[in-house]
Amino acid sequence: MKLHKLFCAALVAATAFALAPAQARDYKPEYKLSIVVGTTFPWGQGAVIWSDLVRERTNGRINIKVYPGTSLVQGDQTREFTAIRQGVIDMAVGSTINWSPQVKQLNLFSLPFLMPDYAAIDALVQGEVGKELFKVIEKAGVVPLAWGENGYRQLSNSRRVISKPEDMKGMKLRVVGSPLFIDTFTALGANPTQMSWADAQPALASGAVDGQENPLSIYTGAKLYDVAQKYLTLWNYVADPLVFVVNREVWESWSEEDRKIVREAALEAAKKEIAIARKGVTPEDPSLLKEIESHGVTITTLNEDQHKAFVEATKPVYEKWKPRVGNELVDLAEKSIAARNK
Repeated sequence: MKLHKLFCAALVAATAFALAPAQARDYKPEYKLSIVVGTTFPWGQGAVIWSDLVRERTNGRINIKVYPGTSLVQGDQTREFTAIRQGVIDMAVGSTINWSPQVKQLNLFSLPFLMPDYAAIDALVQGEVGKELFKVIEKAGVVPLAWGENGYRQLSNSRRVISKPEDMKGMKLRVVGSPLFIDTFTALGANPTQMSWADAQPALASGAVDGQENPLSIYTGAKLYDVAQKYLTLWNYVADPLVFVVNREVWESWSEEDRKIVREAALEAAKKEIAIARKGVTPEDPSLLKEIESHGVTITTLNEDQHKAFVEATKPVYEKWKPRVGNELVDLAEKSIAARNK
């Protein structure tokens, strides 16, 4: 009788373990979320919002810690996507630019002057193009959940006003580690220099490079006007969508209920992050531009003819990269943008 009771107790314990929440067995005490910039930037704020929502809605089952400055890959942002695939990084809010060396289709957003306005960005990421790119990312071994935004990348320098391609001749400009960026700035007569964001700021301060290109939120957040970046050109030549992702094995280790929570939290955080990223940089709300001007910065906004000159100068780069990105994908993007206001 005693033996029977012991057997029953063991059976109950085994059944309880089998039915126990997944987190009791498989969940990590901490999930590492990677971002390139600090948590004060819109990009970083989006990551914090996502992690806080998930922690709250899973009652701490999924505890996310944000690691800024791509510290999980020693500051080399172009290694981030590979590290996510390999499980070195559990989650990320990552840039399509930084991941484009591994996922060539993400170069779409870096085709010069493809997206003329925010409605064009929305038409791509929230439409068929966004769905196709999510399929590509998932096939590469990473689970994409939502689109965020780093913003239009504007051009700053320490030497002179830039209003036409000729003004860029010989200028040493920091660019991210993407061959498409090298091609674009070479076509414009500049001397593009590839370096990580961690190395870029001291290089600007020392004058080792003359300028850089980044969204205005990065320009102001890093106070680049204090490192001689006194000339700013608004040219909207490319935008930089962000992607909220999870490593596939991590994703599959969570319960279906928790996966739903994480996905919904990503969509909510991404929506808030986009609103933060666009604040102060639109014609309706130019408050960030006014703040930049208050630091003695000369802001140049291209007129239609000036804009056209840059488009023409970079057209060969666009045509060269279109087949590399994928002709069908680029055609779909162009059609989506053309139909955005209809």
